[in-house]
This record gives sequence, C-alpha cells and structure tokens, in this order.
Amino acid sequence: MAAPRGPPAPRVPVPQGPGGGAALGAGEEGAAEARARRENRLIPTELRREALALQGSLEFDDAGGEGVTSHVDDEYRWAGVEDPKVMITTSRDPSSRLKMFAKELKLVFPGAQRMNRGRHEVGALVRACKANGVTDLLVVHEHRGTPVGLIVSHLPFGPTAYFTLCNVVMRHDIPDLGTMSEAKPHLITHGFSSRLGKRVSDILRYLFPVPKDDSHRVITFANQDDYISFRHHVYKKTDHRNVELTEVGPRFELKLYMIRLGTLEQEATADVEWRWHPYTNTARKRVFLSAE
Repeated sequence: MAAPRGPPAPRVPVPQGPGGGAALGAGEEGAAEARARRENRLIPTELRREALALQGSLEFDDAGGEGVTSHVDDEYRWAGVEDPKVMITTSRDPSSRLKMFAKELKLVFPGAQRMNRGRHEVGALVRACKANGVTDLLVVHEHRGTPVGLIVSHLPFGPTAYFTLCNVVMRHDIPDLGTMSEAKPHLITHGFSSRLGKRVSDILRYLFPVPKDDSHRVITFANQDDYISFRHHVYKKTDHRNVELTEVGPRFELKLYMIRLGTLEQEATADVEWRWHPYTNTARKRVFLSAE
C-alpha cells in the first residue's frame, strides 16, 4: 500500500521580463551577455527588450531644464575667455546715412571692423568672416535712408538674431559731441528675466569684451515691453559719492522678431528657435523677454 502523499509544494511565481518572458537576475543577465559575446551570438531577446525599456524610462529622468548641457553652452563656450571679433557691414547699395550709422556702430564695439558690402553675397561674407576668425557678423538694413534692421549672426555655428531698429539718433545728429572713448565698456542689462530674455541678453552682451575696472564707459541694454533701449554713456566722479553721466550716442531701440539656430547664409535650412507672431490675438498683450 502506497504511503499517503503530503500537500503539493507551493508554486513560486516567476518574475516576468518586459517582453513577457522570464526575467533574469542581475548575475544571470551578466552571464548571459558575456556568454553571447564570447560565442559571437546575438544578445538574448529578453535582455535587449529590458535595455530598451530602461532607456525609455530614463528619457525624462533628470534634474529639470536648468543646468542641462545644450547647444547654448557650445555656442558661447569661449565667451569671456577670448575677446570677440566683430565685423559690421550693410545691405547692398547703402545710403550715406546707413554708412554713417555703420561707422558709429564700429566705434561702439571695441576692436570691431567695418567692411564695405559692395556686391558680395551673404554666403561669401560669412565664409570670409569664418576664415578670418570673426566671432560675430552684424548687418544693418535701411528703408529710404533710415536704419530699420539689425542682424547679429554668431560664428561659426550660430545663432542668428533678427531685430527691428527704431528711434535711431546718431552722433552725427547731435552737434559738439567730441570724440568717443574706445575703452572696453561696462555693460548693464535690465529686464531680461525670461528664458528667451536671457538668451537675447547673451547674444548682445557677448559682442563686448571683458572690461577693465577703471573703464569709465557704460553700455546699457534695457528691456521694457520687449523693446530694448540701447544707451551709451561715459561717467566721471564728481565726489566720493556721486558720478556725472554724459550720453555720447548713438541711441536706438531694438525689437526682436526671430532667432535662427544657424548662421546668416543658412536662412533656408536652419531651424527657427523663436519667431514673433504679430497677427495672433494675444500678440500685443504678451511680453516675451521678461517673466512679468
């Protein structure tokens, strides 16, 4: 007579992998991968599926947008280490007034050079600038003798910012101004509190080299309602508590309407980072350069 059997042993559930098969332990996974590599075979399917699942789960596993390395870091990685080399030119067939404005801009940026446009195409200009180590190309445009546009293209990889110019007052319009100081200026940027505002602030302030402490020259970019006021002053101390500001010009307002990720000759192919849409219902109410 057979001995009575005891209760059946409980079944232990087998962990399932991402593909529905049995999951391997950490040691088994390593052994399976090593065996596959040693025998020159494909890595087991369950390991490949698990790796893809882990990769997908880690896609957004970071500390947030702040501090993440991006194209912004690469574009200005030498800012403050090497002095910028700025080239200024105009649109084709410039008027005498636009040439005058380009000459005044050349004095605003320390070490800048001005190039006569002639009939050179944009691609030829950019190639010449890259070959000569230029870091930023500035192009000014006009309408009936009045400067109306400024393009700032950072070389060699971008970005390129497009601005509308308005309320331009040149030094030539003001009598008895005297000569302009060419010392490296201190910079004041105000009102650029949004992420786009900080981007625009970087594009503008990296056109200038690091100043010396004893410089008495001040450049201001002040944003209000997305209009950036450019002002240029020199100061002198009247006593130990007060200073006297003297505006030396030129002065103008800038309004950003587009940023492209490439350089100026890549207009047809470069991605648009930001563009102003004036015909949307909320365009006149919204501000983009400040977080207010």
